[in-house]
Amino acid sequence: MQQKRWIRLTLITGGALLLIALCVAVSALRNTESTLEIRATSQGVAIPDGFSVWHHLDANGIRFKSITPQDDILLIKFDSSAQSEAAKEVLYRSLPHGFIIAQQEESNAAVSWFSRLRSESHRLG
Repeated sequence: MQQKRWIRLTLITGGALLLIALCVAVSALRNTESTLEIRATSQGVAIPDGFSVWHHLDANGIRFKSITPQDDILLIKFDSSAQSEAAKEVLYRSLPHGFIIAQQEESNAAVSWFSRLRSESHRLG
């Protein structure tokens, strides 16, 4: 009788841990916010103004959440990594040479891992 209780308790605990892990994974997948950084390749070159970046993105139908200058970087936030990738292509074509347009590193390791997995899934198969 005691052994059945331990088995039942083990199964319940294992199920609860699995449910918690699943909730954490779903939460990380839902957070798809993506940020691009635009910075100058050399010192003394000014970053583009937010209005011109807005104009290029809007003309190509790319939606964004915000454009924020921060020190010598222009940060552009998007709802998804797909929007971010599309914006990166448009901005490389639209902006003059001398700028680096890169994905901002995520501070959350789970979000970063899942976003890398999503962006590389089109290369499989």
